Amino acid sequence: MRLGIFAKTFTGDNPLAVMRAAANAGYSCVQYNMACSGLGSLPEFVSDAAARMVAQGSVETGVAVAAVSATYNMIHPDLAVREKGRRSFTAIAAQARAMGAPVVTLCTGTRDRDDPWRHHPQNASKEAWADLIREFEAIIPVAEETGVLLGIEPELGNVVSDAITARRLFDEMRSDRLRIVLDAANLFELASADEQRRVIEEAVHLLGPHIAMAHAKDRTADGGFCAPGKGVIDFGHYVRALKAAGFEGDVVTHGLAGDEANDVAQFLSPLVLRLRGG
Repeated sequence: MRLGIFAKTFTGDNPLAVMRAAANAGYSCVQYNMACSGLGSLPEFVSDAAARMVAQGSVETGVAVAAVSATYNMIHPDLAVREKGRRSFTAIAAQARAMGAPVVTLCTGTRDRDDPWRHHPQNASKEAWADLIREFEAIIPVAEETGVLLGIEPELGNVVSDAITARRLFDEMRSDRLRIVLDAANLFELASADEQRRVIEEAVHLLGPHIAMAHAKDRTADGGFCAPGKGVIDFGHYVRALKAAGFEGDVVTHGLAGDEANDVAQFLSPLVLRLRGG
C-alpha cells in the first residue's frame, strides 16, 4: 500500500523528471500518463524505448508505476472515435507491464461528444449500455493477452455513474480482468455529511473485493473539485470504510496543482499509514 499521485500533476515530458518530482514531493508511486513521455495521453503507438524510459525512471527514483492511463470515451456516439480510443488503449496495454504498471485505467464514457466526463441524458439508455458491453468484450481479450487489469472508476458523468452500475457491469461481464478505482469525490456532487458517508459506505460495501486503487481528491461546498483536505470530504471516514473492507491497494491523489503536492502528501500520509494498520 503506497501513497501516489497522478504523474500529470507535474509538468514535463521526461518520465525520469516527472517521477523525480513525485518523489521529492513525498510520493512512492504514480498513476502514469503517456503525456509525461511527450506522446500525448492516448498515443496509437508506444515504442519499446518509450516503455523502457518509464521503467528506468521508476527504478532510478524508487517511484513505482501503480497504473497507466488509457482513458478514452468508451461510449462516444461516433464509432470511429471509439475505435481510435480502443487502438490507443491497445497500444498502451501492450507496453503497460514493461513500464511496470499492472493496471490500465479507463473511462467508461458518456454520450457527450466533447467531454468524456460530462453527463449526458442518453448515458442511461439501453443503447449506451449495450455499446459499453461491446467495448468491454473487445478490450478484455487484450487485457488477458497483455496480463493487465482494467481499472474502472464510477463517475457521475459517465455511464458507470455509481456503485450500483459498476456492480451491474461486474455481474454481466464476469471477468477476472476488471477492477474498481474508487474516488469518493466522484460519487456525489452536493451532499450533506451524512449523505456523503452513506454513499461511500454503500460503494465500499458493493465493490469492496474489487477495489484495486483508491483515488483521493476533494469536493468544495459548492460541488467543485479541490485538493484533498481543502474540501468537505471526511477522509477519516473514507479510510475507515476502505480498511473495514480489507482494502490493500494504493491511494493515488489528483485534482491538485503541482505546488500543492507536498502539502497533500503530508495530509494523506497519516491516513495511508492508518490503512496499513500503523
